[in-house]
This record gives sequence, structure tokens and C-alpha cells, in this order.
Amino acid sequence: MKPIVQISLDLTDIDEALETAALAIRAGVDWLEAGTPLILAEGLHGVRKLREAFPGIPIVADLKTMDGGYLEAEMMAKAGATHVVVMARAHPETIKCVVQAGKDYGVKVMGDNLGCPDMVEGARFLEDLGCDYVIHHIGYDERRGIAAAGHRMPSPLDQLREVVKAVKVPVQAVGGLTLEQAIQCPQFGAPLVVLGAPLTIDADAFKTADGDLEASLRKICAAIHSQTINNS
Repeated sequence: MKPIVQISLDLTDIDEALETAALAIRAGVDWLEAGTPLILAEGLHGVRKLREAFPGIPIVADLKTMDGGYLEAEMMAKAGATHVVVMARAHPETIKCVVQAGKDYGVKVMGDNLGCPDMVEGARFLEDLGCDYVIHHIGYDERRGIAAAGHRMPSPLDQLREVVKAVKVPVQAVGGLTLEQAIQCPQFGAPLVVLGAPLTIDADAFKTADGDLEASLRKICAAIHSQTINNS
């Protein structure tokens, strides 16, 4: 599998999300994500608008489903999503329902291990229940809470190799990664690279002289797409 670049549209305004998405697609991004903030603000309307604007592009609906799995997945599939997200901490029946909806409506299921006491076992659990992808995820609140207590902030990279080796499905790492770290994910065996939006171009190697965000993103996409997945 070749590296895939996904941009997370963590915005609350659909017009801004559409503008950012258009810039990202021009720059070489492969997948669009209707981030949780966008889904909370715009719901199915936001996903429909993305689908209308980008008819051939995969769209991930970051639902973080915990219950009502079949209905949530069905609604997003009908709105135009190609991928939906369910949480490992949901009841197993909920995950099974999302997987069944995925089969019924032709959408892929991404299982998120955020909050699992054992992140590696959480990934295996999601794969065993039929998820097509695993999202290895260290949460926003978790990272900041641990840092505020005076401890080192955890990173998805800490256990990424272990998670990748534990499952056969593709893995995505999410949670506080710098651009440099996100670009390195294929070297850990994780082919699905997520870039957050709004984007902060904080890597000197990827800044352009005029601060052109699209040009910077194009360089980032090229750097990711040029890699070979390291499965060793």
C-alpha cells in the first residue's frame, strides 16, 4: 500500500472547510476528513457539501461512534462518507453494528483505540471485530492532562511500531504529532498520514519564502507520497 495523505478538517464553518479542502486537493491530499468539530457544527449537511464539491474523493466522517452504531454509519454513508470511525471503547455490539453497516452501504470502518488501557490489544480487538483500518490515537485532553501534571506528553509514535506489527490492517497515527513526525509515519509502517487543519506550518524545511500554504502543503504531500512503507 502506498502512503495516503488525509487532511482533517477540524473546522466549525462549512465554507471555510470547503475552501481548505479545495486547497488541500490541489496540493495533492488524497482523503478528506470531516473532523469531529465540523460534524458537531454542520452534521450531515457538512458531509453532503463536501461530497457535492469533491465527488471522487474519499471522505472520512470522524463520528467517534460509541452507540447507535448502525444508524450513525448508515446516515453518514447516505450523506456521502466513504469511511466512518468507531471507538474501541464502545460495546463490542456497537462495533459489530458499524461493521455490518459498512458492508451494507459500501463504506470502510476505521476503529479508534483512544483511551484503551492496552493500546496494542485495543488495535487487535478492532481488527478482530472486522474494522478495515486502525487509528492509533492519543487524545487531546489526555496529552495535555499528563503534561500539566509534569510528565512527558505521550505520543502515538511511542507504540506505533507495536500496533502496526499487531494487526494486518493499515494503521493511522493521530494525536499531537508535529509535521515532521507525521511525515515519518510510513517509516513506522503506518501508511495513512493525517494532517490537521487549520494547518500550522512549523517545520522550517517545509516553509516557503512567501508563506504560501498551498505550496507548503504540496511539498509535504510530495515528501509523504515518495516514501516506501517500512514494514520491518
